[in-house]
Amino acid sequence: MRRANAQLQMDRREEILVAAKRCFSRSGFHGTSMQEICAEAQMSPGSLYRYFPSKEAIIAGIAEQDRADVAEKFQAIVEAPDFFAALAAAARHYIVEESMEEVCLQTEVKAESRRNPEIAKIYATVEQEVKTGMLNVLRAAVARGDIPKTVDLEIAATMLMALVDGLYWRRAVDPEFNAETVLPTLLSVTHFLLTEPDKHIAKNEMAARPAARE
Repeated sequence: MRRANAQLQMDRREEILVAAKRCFSRSGFHGTSMQEICAEAQMSPGSLYRYFPSKEAIIAGIAEQDRADVAEKFQAIVEAPDFFAALAAAARHYIVEESMEEVCLQTEVKAESRRNPEIAKIYATVEQEVKTGMLNVLRAAVARGDIPKTVDLEIAATMLMALVDGLYWRRAVDPEFNAETVLPTLLSVTHFLLTEPDKHIAKNEMAARPAARE
């Protein structure tokens, strides 16, 4: 009986999170009220507040789901026999196949983290976990010889996260943007970043030098 009750609570939490995602994606964080989420989830305010006392608590619940999903994707890359093929599959999932609802939700959370201290803490924790996971993936790739030891893994992880963030934003704001068409370029940039560190370091150093005076 207790197990059935626990499952029911998990199911109800999931229903609320799914409903909240739809509302946040459609109306934005500020534009969404708890009443709207109640209506979307088809439950009374009393029932909803029993699970989540605020919109911030709902975002924390969504973030917990995202952390589990990202950790699973990273582990799959680490265990894959072909590192770059697995990385490409993950890139396709997040850049091309991710639903617009999820893309809009992620950009909404990022924007809200600039204004809301509670959301900022949640977002910072998620970002740190994503970067740690990315670094673990890259370290595993170095250990297997998939990428050279000379790659600056901190910079590589930061750049890969920035590329994904930028493409997420482009999908959210540009209705003409076609992620499928830019995916090959993203993969080429990623491959260059992770396999030709000496070349792009040399180019960066050359670009940073002051121009010679005539």
